[in-house]
Amino acid sequence: MTAAATSASPDARHSTAPGALRSMAVGAFWFSVMTTFVKLAGRTLPSSEIVMTRAVLTLGLGLWAVRAVPRPFGTERRLLVQRGLLGALALNCFFWSVTHLPLAEASVIQYTNPIFATVLAALVLGERVTARGVAAIAGAVLGTVFVANPPWLGGATHAALPWRGVAIALVGAFCSAAAYVTIRRIGRREDPATIVLYLPLCTIPAMVPFVGDDAWRWPTPIEWALLVGLSVATQLAQVAMTRGLQGASAARATAVGNLQVAFAAGWGGVVFGQWPTGWTLLGAALVVGSAWLAARAPQGARPTRAAPPAAQPDAAMQAVTAAE
Repeated sequence: MTAAATSASPDARHSTAPGALRSMAVGAFWFSVMTTFVKLAGRTLPSSEIVMTRAVLTLGLGLWAVRAVPRPFGTERRLLVQRGLLGALALNCFFWSVTHLPLAEASVIQYTNPIFATVLAALVLGERVTARGVAAIAGAVLGTVFVANPPWLGGATHAALPWRGVAIALVGAFCSAAAYVTIRRIGRREDPATIVLYLPLCTIPAMVPFVGDDAWRWPTPIEWALLVGLSVATQLAQVAMTRGLQGASAARATAVGNLQVAFAAGWGGVVFGQWPTGWTLLGAALVVGSAWLAARAPQGARPTRAAPPAAQPDAAMQAVTAAE
């Protein structure tokens, strides 16, 4: 993520250049590769170790990215730490859900975060929720139910997902949305590279208590390759999506970003033999469609306590939050 993501002109941000949409598709692909590596590594490593290792590897990239920032550690420290801690919790929940749930289902539930963001932005930032936004929330809730497939859902064709796994995945999506809303409150008062840096800065101390756990062990060469691979895939995804968001409107970019769910379903089938069922596909269509609807919903003015309307890192920062 570079400062260019927030300095692009309005015309550039709201164009629909095919190259920008291709970049969004590439970013969605690399995010799906990241989740695939997480699931492969999670077969032998605890999710907490994966989160910690990823944080250490990305900390170096983050420190390199802020080397030219005048105030690399920012001035809005409280909000920056809040964003970092929420992101750390979101990562833990998401990585846990990826290792314990089918890949497609975990990705679909994570994709409810734009819906949570819509609700939180209304409650915290005072943004107006339109009828379109309400419809998006209802669709996402119904889609999540179809994906989870509880026992009371008549006509189900596959076993219900464990309620604990669904709950943890939803907590991760909620924390990801809360991190996104925190970024909106920060606005342009901080450099994007500084905001991104606080994720590993807060994740590493938060994960230290788990280092002494008996489950923690030194990765094998293959496991190291997976850990490095998921870190590199995350970086490639963020770069590609940032480029896409610089040249495409948020609504169109979000719609193309939805490809991440389709890619995850494909990886789940090819790599793990976890082909989505009809209920999962129906739920995914509802969740993805609702996220797209929420992105296209017009937003009302924010109150004076929030970041000024000119501070619009929304789409670019959502790409970063999506990685969590």
